[in-house]
Amino acid sequence: MRRISIFGATGSVGANGVDLIRRAGGADAYDVVALTGGCNIAGLAAMARELRAEIAVTAHEDRIGDLREALKGSGVEAAAGAQALAEAAARPADWVLSAIVGAAGLVPGLTALAQGGILALANKESLVCAGSLIHAAARRSGARVLPVDSEHSAIFQALDGDHLDSVKDVTITASGGAFRDWPLERLAAATVAEASTHPNWAMGQRITIDSASMFNKAMEVIEAKEFFGLGADQIKVLVHPESIIHAMVSHVDGGSIAHLGAPDMRHAIGYALNWPDRAPLPVAPLDLAALGSLTFRAPDETRWPALRLAREVMAAGGMAGAVFNAAKEQALDDFIAGRIGFTRMAPQVEATLAALSGQAGFGDDPADLETVLHWDRAARQEAAA
Repeated sequence: MRRISIFGATGSVGANGVDLIRRAGGADAYDVVALTGGCNIAGLAAMARELRAEIAVTAHEDRIGDLREALKGSGVEAAAGAQALAEAAARPADWVLSAIVGAAGLVPGLTALAQGGILALANKESLVCAGSLIHAAARRSGARVLPVDSEHSAIFQALDGDHLDSVKDVTITASGGAFRDWPLERLAAATVAEASTHPNWAMGQRITIDSASMFNKAMEVIEAKEFFGLGADQIKVLVHPESIIHAMVSHVDGGSIAHLGAPDMRHAIGYALNWPDRAPLPVAPLDLAALGSLTFRAPDETRWPALRLAREVMAAGGMAGAVFNAAKEQALDDFIAGRIGFTRMAPQVEATLAALSGQAGFGDDPADLETVLHWDRAARQEAAA
């Protein structure tokens, strides 16, 4: 029986992964090793009981008592904290879904890669912050990294084994988020509640706000470069409000192959779960006649300066990705807490990059995980200041 773990099981991506496991037979079809989550202790415990997981881990050490109580009598081991997450990731598994949001997913992902199985990667921060370390870890163990972001899964599927030398460029699409049609002068007064509502996708608050600011897409641009080995000038972004085309690969012969599908994360997760095969998924089929038309427009970088910053990060290389992500996470924290306005996030990130770019080692690829974590801490401190 295939052994699987899901890190970030109570988040939107992780919960969709659990749904697919449940529909495929649950504990009777898979040997569930580890499930992890955050503050949703009741949800995590319910999943662990249902799927008969070996261990359930909450990231919050102060919630271990609640988790133990919720799992009492189930036979599921309970643990808490960053070290427990790493230890759970070290348990052998054939397939691991890395769906923890933010840089916190880096250590479990690298640890899971050492086991040599498949890492289904939804945690885009891993490649943005430490792409070279992720690829090196996979080479050492023989592990395979599969994309779970809908855009990168679409590129992976559209490439279908094609050599990159035949690829002219790739285009990833963006819905534009909550504020795509707002007048620019309204953005400065946008509230957290307004930014937390997505027109197409059902996602967690943080990624929904990142969609509105296009920081999520900026991260995906950098991730595409790191995942597929593309040049920065080969990655384009197109605003596509319907979110039906997820990505398009254009070839040197003038042809393009697009991946279309309903805006449902279960497709990308299910593709990674069943790879290299395909299996039926509970995803609505496309009805193009009902859709009638699809629309597209170029992104306005005055509205979404994060896209410009992504190009600058790719040009800088080295630790710029780790600094960019950490500063973005701090700016998002500050917006949610009401310390800054919506349009102040990008300037805060840009100022952090400028402040740290002159420090020794900024332009060097990370030698190890501690180097990445050092720059992460430095960027958070600078951004908060």
